[in-house]
Amino acid sequence: MALAGALALGGCSSGASAGSSGSASADEPELTVSGAFMPQPVGDMAGGFLTVTNKGGAADTLTSVTSPLSDDIGLHESKNQKMRQVASFGIPANGELKLERGGSHIMFMNIKRKPKQGDTVEIELHFRKSDPVKVRLPVEAATHNPATEDPATEDPAHH
Repeated sequence: MALAGALALGGCSSGASAGSSGSASADEPELTVSGAFMPQPVGDMAGGFLTVTNKGGAADTLTSVTSPLSDDIGLHESKNQKMRQVASFGIPANGELKLERGGSHIMFMNIKRKPKQGDTVEIELHFRKSDPVKVRLPVEAATHNPATEDPATEDPAHH
């Protein structure tokens, strides 16, 4: 297990992926991040949304998120119209974790500044097995919801 963590200590490449470089075995997660965005915050809180895809043969877990935007970032899930903080989100082998409006998401509390539409917010995703992944969240309109928009106009993964 320590070996999997030590394999990719070389830092983040231009593509947002984690795990070993090109030699993923069936028992390691192979993570990529796509569709990341943050709606423009209206108060001192903000939400973050993205999809983590795992093409590897082993599950992983998103355990935390860090960002210069806030010192208080939580993982939240919404079930039965109620939102609650959770310790982590599982990412199944050969599956994905979708953080989207109305569902599970990243919650930024007591943000240090209010990013405006067109800005970018830097975050780092931390996992139980894989190395951290740096992601840039483009700030979209406060009402932005890709699930209700035409998929043909959706911007592909940000690199």
